[in-house]
Amino acid sequence: MTESPALPALWPAPVAPGAVDATVTVPGSKSVTNRGLVLAALSSEPGWLRRPLRSRDTLLMAEALRAMGVGIEETASSSSSDASGGEAWRIIPAGLHGPATVDVGNAGTVMRFLPPVAALADGPIRFDGDPRSYERPLGGVIEALRALGARIDDDNRGALPMTVFGGGALEGGAVEIDASSSSQFVSALLLSAPRFNQGVEVRHVGAALPSMPHIRMTVDMLRSVGAQVDTPEAGGEPNVWRVTPGALLGRDLVVEPDLSNAQPFLAAALVTGGTVTIPDWPEHTTQPGDALREIFTAMGGSCELTDLGLTFTGSGRIHGIDVDLGEVGELTPGIAAVAALADSPSTLRGVAHLRLHETDRLAALTKEINELGGDVTETADGLHIRPRPLHGGVFRTYDDHRLATAAAVIGLAVEGVEVENVATTAKTLPDFPALWTQMLDPAAAPARRV
Repeated sequence: MTESPALPALWPAPVAPGAVDATVTVPGSKSVTNRGLVLAALSSEPGWLRRPLRSRDTLLMAEALRAMGVGIEETASSSSSDASGGEAWRIIPAGLHGPATVDVGNAGTVMRFLPPVAALADGPIRFDGDPRSYERPLGGVIEALRALGARIDDDNRGALPMTVFGGGALEGGAVEIDASSSSQFVSALLLSAPRFNQGVEVRHVGAALPSMPHIRMTVDMLRSVGAQVDTPEAGGEPNVWRVTPGALLGRDLVVEPDLSNAQPFLAAALVTGGTVTIPDWPEHTTQPGDALREIFTAMGGSCELTDLGLTFTGSGRIHGIDVDLGEVGELTPGIAAVAALADSPSTLRGVAHLRLHETDRLAALTKEINELGGDVTETADGLHIRPRPLHGGVFRTYDDHRLATAAAVIGLAVEGVEVENVATTAKTLPDFPALWTQMLDPAAAPARRV
């Protein structure tokens, strides 16, 4: 990865000089990249990931798989299927083995998707990470894996750090799990299930499942490599997913742009009354970020999807919104930032689970927007936002990439916003400050590729 210049501890968020008019190429999807890495590592033959995201979360995933014996070669792409060129990773499956240590950082996909993989390895796999990772929900995955035959030592914490003692195989079968705190619990079991002796039947018990698009993404990607998956949407039982055991095929996957990471740039068009184009926006996708087309249009913009991508145009006015974000919770910080600049109140519902993300996102958004003069109130499952004139000040991010980009959105319209630790955006969106600056001034030198 190209070394980026050091960023200040407090990054002055630039105020928009006028309506933006820019084309922003967004790096690949973290969710697709990390699922693609896991599936390729478990396949029976080599595969390719083209245009993968290179960020902290995806590099942690790649290094963890390498530690367990998977070959991942990074090359320049020359495939005709990747006409724009760019980077490509060749993944060469091998016998999974320990001993090994996995650093999950603060990546939910790494800490949840890889313990089932580690259960298939031959030998112990130690999992550790950032201090915040110790507080994030993992007990559902641990207990489910034990019920399926895995041996795990977590000192009865139900959280990191822990060691998975892989036995080279896992029996699998039927298991109940409460995934109301994270849909990743379900995805974690489904991704490795074709390699379990009996496959898996995952039955969710508990409150409503959040972030269903991510489970649909997991199912679609499993099917694309040859897995047989029965789902509630396909006429199966509600909240039950079944995966049949079998070999996974190596494939050549071109990673879509990360539509959730396109959010701040689309928000810039809405906030400034300008126009932003995101190239290669897919016509059909399971990414939650695709909901931005509908949500931001309701808040005062318009969009057009063409062969070139998505062009979004702001009207010069921002309207409040009452919306259930339960399926697309990761969009909440950016929507809250826009709502704080709207002409009427907003209510964001269905996102109680955000209290368990990289930070307590509901508490953090409430505190930081209010400290800039806002009027945000936490509800049982979301936020109520009453727009007020905002002023400058420090916006703390709590090592949460989506808090940092939300602060940058507010800074477009509010002079003097300083973003604490904007470098945390490297978790999923490398070189965000340079991309942001270039969007506001397209004549500026282009951001270095990473």
